Amino acid sequence: MAQWQSLQQLDSALQNRVKQLYEGRFPLEIRHWACDLIETRDWDSAAVDENAARTCFHVLLECLDEQWNRSVQENTILQAPNFGWMKNFLLEHLQNDCSNLARVLSDCLKEEKKILDLAAATPICSDQSVVPQKWKELDHNVSELKRKILELKKEIKTLESLNEKLDFIQKTWQSNAVEQNIQPVQIQAQMEQGCLNQAMFITQTKQIVLNQLVNLLNQASQTVATLTDVELPEWKRRQQLACIGSPVDTSLELLQKWFTAVAEVLLGVRDQLQKLQDQNNIYSPTDASNFSASIAAIDKFVLSNVTKLLTNALVVEKQPVMQKLPQRPLILKTGNRFRVTVRFLANLPDFRCLLKVKPVFDKDVEEVKSVSGFRLFDFTTDNSKVLDVDAPDGGLMAEFEHMSLREKLKRSKALSENPVGVTEELHILRFVTVLHHAGQTFNIEASSLPVVVVTSSSQVPSAWASIMWWNMVSTSEPMNLLLFADPPPISWQQLSQLLSWQFLSVGQRGLDGDQLSMLRDKLLSDPEGLVHWSKFSKDESVWIWIDGILDLIKKYFADLWRDGAIMGFVSRHRTSVLLQDKPTGTFLIRFSESIRDGAITFSWVDHSSGETHVHAVQPYTKKELSVLPLPDAINHYSLTAHGKSFNPLVYLYPDIPKDTAFQRYYNVSGAAPTKKNTTDYVGRNLASVSINPTPPPSPPREAPIYEDNNVNNNPLLPGVNCMDNNFDDLLDLPEDIFCPSNQLQPLSLRDAFNDPLLSDPNMMDH
Repeated sequence: MAQWQSLQQLDSALQNRVKQLYEGRFPLEIRHWACDLIETRDWDSAAVDENAARTCFHVLLECLDEQWNRSVQENTILQAPNFGWMKNFLLEHLQNDCSNLARVLSDCLKEEKKILDLAAATPICSDQSVVPQKWKELDHNVSELKRKILELKKEIKTLESLNEKLDFIQKTWQSNAVEQNIQPVQIQAQMEQGCLNQAMFITQTKQIVLNQLVNLLNQASQTVATLTDVELPEWKRRQQLACIGSPVDTSLELLQKWFTAVAEVLLGVRDQLQKLQDQNNIYSPTDASNFSASIAAIDKFVLSNVTKLLTNALVVEKQPVMQKLPQRPLILKTGNRFRVTVRFLANLPDFRCLLKVKPVFDKDVEEVKSVSGFRLFDFTTDNSKVLDVDAPDGGLMAEFEHMSLREKLKRSKALSENPVGVTEELHILRFVTVLHHAGQTFNIEASSLPVVVVTSSSQVPSAWASIMWWNMVSTSEPMNLLLFADPPPISWQQLSQLLSWQFLSVGQRGLDGDQLSMLRDKLLSDPEGLVHWSKFSKDESVWIWIDGILDLIKKYFADLWRDGAIMGFVSRHRTSVLLQDKPTGTFLIRFSESIRDGAITFSWVDHSSGETHVHAVQPYTKKELSVLPLPDAINHYSLTAHGKSFNPLVYLYPDIPKDTAFQRYYNVSGAAPTKKNTTDYVGRNLASVSINPTPPPSPPREAPIYEDNNVNNNPLLPGVNCMDNNFDDLLDLPEDIFCPSNQLQPLSLRDAFNDPLLSDPNMMDH
């Protein structure tokens, strides 16, 4: 249980990342209650061995059975979790796919280890581990409300006893006097005076109780205002930032605790007011009118606070997200499934199964009526759900797991068109419900953050740019769905933070000052330090280039990025400056600036010819990295010069031996073998080779971003180029040989016949 215990010691932001690992993949409660077994099984082997996976599956079932039997023997069934549900989940969802269970747990355990390593390498700030003072004060105020309502209940109970006693005396003192042979006339004055004194005491007590009620309600009203006007908007803002990559805490644990407690107090006050009214009607009917007016005024005040609290209690806990894009919420594609989770923060037993929530697309959105060309969508099915206690924490929630959108019939074009593009058009999902409780009706709504609806996967990068921009600049309601008709700029400080979050989210490592400085030079031209929407997303497609690099990291070298082996955003000029004083063979890895869809390259320094030269290999694209992992490309990179082949890469910048930096990432002991075929061809390997580097005399200028990475043929030597292609076919050269870029020229046919290795007959046999 060591790993799970360690995870529970992390701060809430990292714990939330652990929670996200399991969302939609495996129940977190099973991970918790079967942690010992899960951490001791070999899930890596089970992931590739069906028999081993099935064995692990049955052992996991037995573990849950043992836990259930223990709770029965110890008579702790009510306190124990629902082990029966856990077992049924495994049987229903994973019994026929045990290998998938093994793959999921293998992956999650590895990711947990990465999070622990990240936490160990990150210094803990003292203020992060401390609960904010305002939360301590709010928690204290809520506890005080709970204490005061308990005292108030005791006071009203005492008041009821006093009324009952007085009523009993008034009705029985005469008969009791006769039984004791006392003439009623003799003690009448005394008894009447005693009853009058008791009645005055009761009246004073009632006034004290009313004053206590008013004081309690004033404090409760302030707490309601704090929850609905301060804490809830701040949580929603944190959720906005979390959606675009910020590692902030979005837990609802405290808010649910406070909403529930205050709702319980307010509803308890209404119950006590009714008891006071009933007592007054029974025991003081002559004083009923004045007292009833006071009770009614107080009850009206209570009801206004209850309404404010409950109508704000429904929240979208998890924003709309497609299963295919878990790290990019708020982008929805027509016809594709997405999920949303809503939660009711006032988690009282009386509310369970009373709230049926219905999602409505673009409800009360003015743009639907006022903007011509605004697209119309609807859900493919009725997705209404009843809120129930489904979460391990007992929360009152509903998860909409099978939602999808379809576009309605095209609207006829009016005189003016939609002022924003498809990936800038924003929509809203609203969740509506009605609560009937204690004779009152509460109309309750919650809204998602704005979503972008796309019809093609190619629109996702631009849509994500819109989502990031909107959530960075919009912090208040009502939501401006036409923000991109006239998009405001954002400061470089905001944008740099936003970009760093993207890399932190994808590769668990943000951008440092040097990397951001390079991006700043590309993005910032405004003298006031502002970045404009057109500069970021449209004119020069800088975001598309950055997004391509994020995709590279996610798919091909997230571990290298996380561990700091990749320098990343560093210009060619700065590369030369960093390497020129380093020993021969020192290299660094950086992102290509010339390939729009993202690519990566490495540059190394060479002092062997008496001059300092910095070489850069042609960038590796996604296609090449899909067949040759970057660590193996570095390990088996071969440079042929002056008749000799060698690997020029010796030290990873600044001075780390290559194998020390990359050995744990190597996948193969040699160059990647090609697929086996049934012919008599000689086998070959896929390797990374450069021949005869010719370094430029000075650092080249930055190349513009372009989409096509094909190397242009030499128009001056068309015949030679054609012969080169034919010669490659005759020699059966590797299909994916990686030719160097403008700094390392590919070997031509003419060069090949001039090469001593090929011109020497003795060498040709080798």
